[in-house]
Formats: sequence, structure tokens, C-alpha cells
Amino acid sequence: MNTNTSINDAIAHWPHVAPLLQPARTETEYEALVEALDAVLDAGGADESHPMARLADYLGDLVGEWESRDSMPEGATPLEVLRFLMAQHDLKQVDLPEIGSQGVVSEILHGKRTLNLRQARALAERFGVSVQVFL
Repeated sequence: MNTNTSINDAIAHWPHVAPLLQPARTETEYEALVEALDAVLDAGGADESHPMARLADYLGDLVGEWESRDSMPEGATPLEVLRFLMAQHDLKQVDLPEIGSQGVVSEILHGKRTLNLRQARALAERFGVSVQVFL
């Protein structure tokens, strides 16, 4: 196979491959990455000497990246928990009216103020976690 044929084949298949080579932004994209990784492993990518091994490594890294974003740091402070959950849900301070005004949210996120019990309960309900993580 000559170089031009290989390049033309790559170009023809790129629209199908490209979505699998970028980090997942949604649960659906994550599931597609897991499915692709499973298929690559089944096709021989589990063998380090197989041509698909590098693709399996890359897809594994993308899957791991998504999965690590879902694990809260052990021993996290209430502020770290809040920041983690905000990042996980792609929220900005304006998206947290249950805490209070923009000024109050800003002070909490900058460590100038701590969450009170009402705010902690509201956040726990919103994120489906124990109120204790915010206290």
C-alpha cells in the first residue's frame, strides 16, 4: 500500500475515528469511549506488541480521565467538595442561588466565609450527597 492510499484511507475514516480520540464531555461520550476501548482490546489491543495497543492505551487514558473526575478527593474540605461538584456539573457561581447572592457565593468560593447549615442542606439536596460533606 503506498503512502497516498494510506492517507486517503485515513482521511475517509477520520470522521468516524475523530470523536473517539477526544476527552468525553458527557456521560454518553464516556460510554462511547468505553465501548471503543472494549472493541480495541477485543481486536488485539490488549497485546502490547499488537498495532492497536497504542490506541488501547490512549483510549484507556481518556476513560481514566473521565473516571477520575468523578472521584472526590479523600479528606476534602467543604470548599474543595463544593468546587469539585461545581466542576463536575459544569457550574459557575451564578448557578448556585441556593447559597445566596453572587457576593455571598464569591466569598465562600474564596474562603472568606464558610457555609452555614441552611446552605449546606440546600447544596446536599441539590447534589444528592450527605450534608456532612459541606460541614
